Parts: sequence; C-alpha cells; structure tokens
Amino acid sequence: QVLRQFVRHDSDTVSSLVLERSMNRVQLLGRVGQDPIMRQVEGKNPVTIFSLATNEMWRTGDSEVGQGALLLLCTLGDISQKTTWHRISVFRPGLRDVTYQYVRKGSRIFVEGKIDYGEYTDKNNVRRQATTIIADNVIFLSDGSVRDKV
Repeated sequence: QVLRQFVRHDSDTVSSLVLERSMNRVQLLGRVGQDPIMRQVEGKNPVTIFSLATNEMWRTGDSEVGQGALLLLCTLGDISQKTTWHRISVFRPGLRDVTYQYVRKGSRIFVEGKIDYGEYTDKNNVRRQATTIIADNVIFLSDGSVRDKV
C-alpha cells in the first residue's frame, strides 16, 4: 500500500513498477541575518545554521498610458517591500566548516538546496513545525576574502 504512493505502474505486475521522478530544489539570494552557529547533537553530525533574508519589492499604483505605438509605464504610488526569513542548515562537511568560518551577518550569498519540513517540541512542551533549507551549495557574493563557489 505504501509503495503505491511512490510508484507509478503501467500494469499490475511488480516487475513493471517504475519510480516516478520528482524534484525538491530551492535557490535563494539574500543577506545573512546572523552569524552562523554550529550545533552538534550527541551521536549526530554537526550542522552550521544561519538565517537568510530575501526581499520582494513592488510598486503599488502602476498604470499604463498608451500613445500611438509607444507605450509608457507611469509609476504612481509607493514602493512596497516584503522580507522573508529562511533558516539555512549546512550538513556537508567541507561546506559546513567553510560556511561557519566565513559567512557573517550582512554577507550577501546565494544558497542552493532542498526544503525540509520538520517538527520539534519547544521549551514549553508545545509541538511546533519548522521549515529549513538544507544547503548543498553556497556561493559567497559579498566583497571579502572568499569570493569563489564553495
């Protein structure tokens, strides 16, 4: 029964089962909100964790004015902005260490990875949900000593 959720089949025979392909890919470009921390739970690999802010900007009240074959965009209104904060976790050993060493609050970076949804219990014994980006690639874009793809 569980296998049917993950498998597409063309007939009823087990030998004709074909795994479906899927994708979980995230790309973020933004600024680091805090210096990274490294955590290690007993018996598990260490992880570097930091927050990344991405901004979405738009103008309110845009209107189009037509003049024959020429179309002008008149910008009326204010600029609005929304900041979204992302929790980034880096598990890959080389990348984890370099990220911990060189990423700093305010750094502009590009992160590629996958999105992960999990649950945890907070200090007050309340069950909470958490969304994390598991990074498998970090590119440093800020001026500084590290400018290459890690």
